[in-house]
Amino acid sequence: MKRIAIFASGNGTNAENIVRHFLTSTTISTSLVLCNKPLAGVIGRMDALGVKTTLFSRQDFADENKMLTLLRDHSIDFIVLAGFLWIIPSYLLQAYPDRIINIHPALLPKYGGKGMYGAKVHELVVQAHEKESGITIHYINDKYDEGSIIFQAKCSLNSSDTAEQVATKVHQLEYNYYPQIIEQVVSAL
Repeated sequence: MKRIAIFASGNGTNAENIVRHFLTSTTISTSLVLCNKPLAGVIGRMDALGVKTTLFSRQDFADENKMLTLLRDHSIDFIVLAGFLWIIPSYLLQAYPDRIINIHPALLPKYGGKGMYGAKVHELVVQAHEKESGITIHYINDKYDEGSIIFQAKCSLNSSDTAEQVATKVHQLEYNYYPQIIEQVVSAL
């Protein structure tokens, strides 16, 4: 059984979708959900599923021994970022080479980088009059949104689409593809 940890900071819709996807899996389990925001929506979503969320601070995250011990104690093989906004420290990149992935709500390399997440991305896509947007699932490196791309999916946009409408289209792609791509990548380990 391969064990994944999910790092989340926000509402938790992707984290919930991933956990639900693997609930009946006999080969992959979501063994640990970690969150850096005590009031994040992901905590309630995980509680509703009976999944404990471990909270951590920036100081905890900087403590290599503490974080690696936590991950090893749960026998984590792979890390999934689901709305987690902090840069991943080098010790985690070294401990989990090509075993940490993220999803970005745009077609990288467009609309990526520090500060580019959620509604900000969709607003810029609308302002630029893009004809399409989508998702990018990629490995993590030491820079925001610059890791090797694993998968992209696109959606068509209308000139009348608002940022909220773009977000709805992009979220649907996230929910459809992220668990599937996680399963493919983890199964290949």
